[in-house]
Amino acid sequence: MLNQKFRYADGVVPNVLALSYTLGAYVGGLLLLILAPIWGQIIGTLLVAHALILSGYFFHEFAHNSIFKTAEDNARWGTLMTWINGSCYATFNDLRRKHVRHHVDRADVITFDFKAFLLKSPAWVRRLVLMLEWAYIPAVELIMHGYVMVLPFVAAEKKQNRARVLTILVVRAIAFAALGWFSPAGLLGYAIAYLIMLHVLRFADAYQHTYDAFAILQGGEVPNDKIRDRTYEQRNTYSNLVSVAHPLLNLMLLNFSYHNAHHERPIEPWYRLPALHAKLFAAEYQQVLPMSTLLAAHHRYRVKRILSDDYGDVPETSPGHLDPSAFYGAVGVSFLTAV
Repeated sequence: MLNQKFRYADGVVPNVLALSYTLGAYVGGLLLLILAPIWGQIIGTLLVAHALILSGYFFHEFAHNSIFKTAEDNARWGTLMTWINGSCYATFNDLRRKHVRHHVDRADVITFDFKAFLLKSPAWVRRLVLMLEWAYIPAVELIMHGYVMVLPFVAAEKKQNRARVLTILVVRAIAFAALGWFSPAGLLGYAIAYLIMLHVLRFADAYQHTYDAFAILQGGEVPNDKIRDRTYEQRNTYSNLVSVAHPLLNLMLLNFSYHNAHHERPIEPWYRLPALHAKLFAAEYQQVLPMSTLLAAHHRYRVKRILSDDYGDVPETSPGHLDPSAFYGAVGVSFLTAV
């Protein structure tokens, strides 16, 4: 029966195990947040955080229809993942459409130009956002997610989504109020777990491309001002692996860090990406930037990247070797925000 549901026969076991862990970590983590003493709540916070992270990357898999045979099953499970990670204020189809454009246009397609918003805002707003980012509070990501929630109430062309967004707000507000009633510390733990998710996803997103970024609303077009072909795509894509020496650690992010392999074959499921990467690329492939080499830049440019005009430079210091020390990174390009 399961073989008939999943797109690939070899995907039954890995997908069942990974999805079971994601759902189990989420429910188990919530129970620990509500019922356990402080040490259990710390474990619960970490479990919920990892479940939120995996739900984001599983949404990505469902958006590519790489798990189940039918689009309907992928959409159902993808929608469930958005309810877990809080991106459900946008529809699955809207989120999927935005991400597919990222692949088709070979660009970072942004649905809200937060940089223009900050530059036009009062100086105190801009300073507040930069101060929060300096303090490692992901203010830009919170703005992007908030924008998805308020858009139906400020844009007439989106007013048909108002009832849906209000319903989701009420349901989630009741759920979080209930969590806070049973365990105020548990509610705090959930908030910390959510911030951990935002940090992990934005760190991964920040260093996977040096694409051009375009703020495009309602189906706008990417300018035809350069050749954005397969060569451009691979040259401006990076595999920011959690670990090169210990590839199993990349499962913590559902192998999303094998990003060059993913862009070479977007339909390839997560559990096949390490093998595809090994098949396509040499062992010293220069587009591999281990996360350990990016931590210093992520810290150093945490404020600069917010208003920077580009993502910084990744120069080739010697044949086959890139220096990411001046790689500012992207911000606000999450596939979990769309309008």
